[in-house]
Amino acid sequence: MDAVRVALLREVLAGTEWPGAARRFAGALRSSVVPHRGGLLLVGTEEYEPWHLTAHLVDEAAWSGQPELAPTLVRHRVLPGAPAHLAVGLGRLEAAGRGETLLMVAPERPHEGLLQRVHDARRAGATVLSLDGGDPEVRGLAHETLTVAEGSEVDLDTVQHLVSAAAGENSLPSPRGARRFRDRLADLADRLTAPPPNRW
Repeated sequence: MDAVRVALLREVLAGTEWPGAARRFAGALRSSVVPHRGGLLLVGTEEYEPWHLTAHLVDEAAWSGQPELAPTLVRHRVLPGAPAHLAVGLGRLEAAGRGETLLMVAPERPHEGLLQRVHDARRAGATVLSLDGGDPEVRGLAHETLTVAEGSEVDLDTVQHLVSAAAGENSLPSPRGARRFRDRLADLADRLTAPPPNRW
């Protein structure tokens, strides 16, 4: 989703909790991966593979100049002959530890095997974040959560767009203090799509 569409989405959701919640969650994600120069693992449930969020974070990593945001997609089923970026199975979670971040996207309760692997990764020192549907055990495993409960104004896919865009935008200023082009473009889009001021 490009910067203009994200700005329009934020305008539609203005007055709700979602733009701010997504920015806070994105800030937690960034502060976890940037100091360690990466180590972001992204895993879904058996029924929901977050390949779309993976692609958006890869794009944001490139556009923002923060390669640390590019995740490794951990898959429940790896097909024979899959390319390297699609061939990382659940065994990768067993090796996760200190300095790594595990982002779990779980619209529904994951199976016990995944929950145990995430628990073990946390005990080994990994930082765990979750985008979830509100399952108490998932939330209990995560250091930081963003829950999209059933009946919310938005769905999980929409929140993932907000989070990935915010992860790329909210970076620290460059050493010269110059703002990145994408940040300036997003600000311009926000201004162009804002309602006119009330002069009465």
